[in-house]
Amino acid sequence: MVAAQNTSARKIRYAVIGLGWFAQAAALPSFVHAENSELVALVSDDPEKREQLSKLYNIQHTYSYDQYDNCLKSGEIDAVYIALPDHLHCEYAVRTARAGIHILCEKPMAVTEEECKAIIQAAQENRVKLMIAYRLHLEEANLQAVETVRSGKIGEPRIFNSLFTQQTVAGNVRLDKGKGGGTLDDIGIYCINAARYLFQDEPIAVFATSATNGEERFSEVAEMTTAILRFPGDRLATFVCSFGAASISAYRIVGTKGDLQVDLAYSTHGEIKHTLTVGGEKQERSFEPHDQLAAEFVYFSDCILQNKEPEPSGEEGLIDVQIIRALYRSIETGSFVQIDTPNRQQRPTADQTIEIPPVQEAVKLINVADPSGGS
Repeated sequence: MVAAQNTSARKIRYAVIGLGWFAQAAALPSFVHAENSELVALVSDDPEKREQLSKLYNIQHTYSYDQYDNCLKSGEIDAVYIALPDHLHCEYAVRTARAGIHILCEKPMAVTEEECKAIIQAAQENRVKLMIAYRLHLEEANLQAVETVRSGKIGEPRIFNSLFTQQTVAGNVRLDKGKGGGTLDDIGIYCINAARYLFQDEPIAVFATSATNGEERFSEVAEMTTAILRFPGDRLATFVCSFGAASISAYRIVGTKGDLQVDLAYSTHGEIKHTLTVGGEKQERSFEPHDQLAAEFVYFSDCILQNKEPEPSGEEGLIDVQIIRALYRSIETGSFVQIDTPNRQQRPTADQTIEIPPVQEAVKLINVADPSGGS
């Protein structure tokens, strides 16, 4: 288990780029728990967000998007957390790398494989750290699921099945195709990534199909998508993701001797529950909620300070985008699509677990709304 860094150590100074709902609800409040990290700058085109959030979090430096190069050259920051809509990830990540600033980028890494490769190349050429924000690679319950599968308790893992569904209100950026919206990009990526880290392997062929109920909010992206991923050894992963159904976040991995069900698997808050069934006997275990974003900042800052390569690397982000693009090609053609991804040399293990208490105080939001329409 990785511990939070001592407060006497040097802190990595961050700018948060993009002040949408997730950045405000999850990322900004988490810096108080990230002992080796410091929030020093905000970047947004909304002057009210800049003014009010800078006061709320005692931030001296704020910039519009047009002023981003000034932010990069200011000498005030060491790293950025990119929380922009997906279609802007590549542009801002490449500009950041060329300025010699380290990059923590939200997933999906970018919209296309070419954009992902451009980010990786820019990071390598400018010798900056690049991490894709796979928060579950540091989260106890998901990492313990990995260890359960690796232990052989359920036998040989053969089947992965997942549901990740929620309601997304009209007008949200997740429903805007031109900005990288869509069920596969926004929530399907969690199912894809979980199948990969539980099977400890990469799919070799994929199939997908979509459906839409005809509502206006789904005029640009499908209401829901179901997918099949075929892995080596004739193992199968299936999932359904939806923007038009009740909230469910769960997966189940089935082996030759038993199975493991994980409920609230992908959530940023609330207890996550394991139900392990072997030989007809069930064992249940609950995992307390933790500050998953603080864990990301602690981990990435430690990689910078200790000159270590982050595990959820640019390559990890690229593979998921390759799979997503192949799934879209399958939807278009109605056929299975073969896929050839790089072999991952490093995968998440329980050694990466970071446990930080969750934020308890109510979070004030400025000019943003919960994508589900909730408060």
